[in-house]
Amino acid sequence: MTTEPLPLVRHSVRPEWIDYNGHMSEAFYVLVFGYATDAMMIETGLHAGYRESTGCSLYTVEAHIHYLRDVSEGAQLVVRTRLLGADAKKARFTHELHVVDSADAEPEPDAEPVATTELLAIHVDQRVGRAAPFPEAIRERLTALVEVAPEWAGRSITQVPRPGR
Repeated sequence: MTTEPLPLVRHSVRPEWIDYNGHMSEAFYVLVFGYATDAMMIETGLHAGYRESTGCSLYTVEAHIHYLRDVSEGAQLVVRTRLLGADAKKARFTHELHVVDSADAEPEPDAEPVATTELLAIHVDQRVGRAAPFPEAIRERLTALVEVAPEWAGRSITQVPRPGR
């Protein structure tokens, strides 16, 4: 397996992704982030052949999304994935969604994302329906990719007081 960083994932905002407010609907941010998770799985050895031969896959068990700016129809999107940690059965990672000027452009190093998500996933043996250890080569690939967490990672949703409190 390669030790190269994960490639960027690219998409264009389709007309059907636009909601009644005239910008990309929240469901399609999740779709684009899901495609980035799929790409990360392929790059780390958790591809279709692996799933077919082992009966194991990666299941997202927690996700936290920040919608930071509106995205318009036709916008060129780039997703950067960062692995933040991996152990025997779990992986924590983020996706940062950027709008760029053209389909082959890369975000500037200091560019602010239009949305971010942080995810926790568990390696599951689907045949028995429970968590299972990663094969050593996959765990090593995941841990080799671990980066320092961005400052926004690890945040929780702000508490809102209940009426009468």
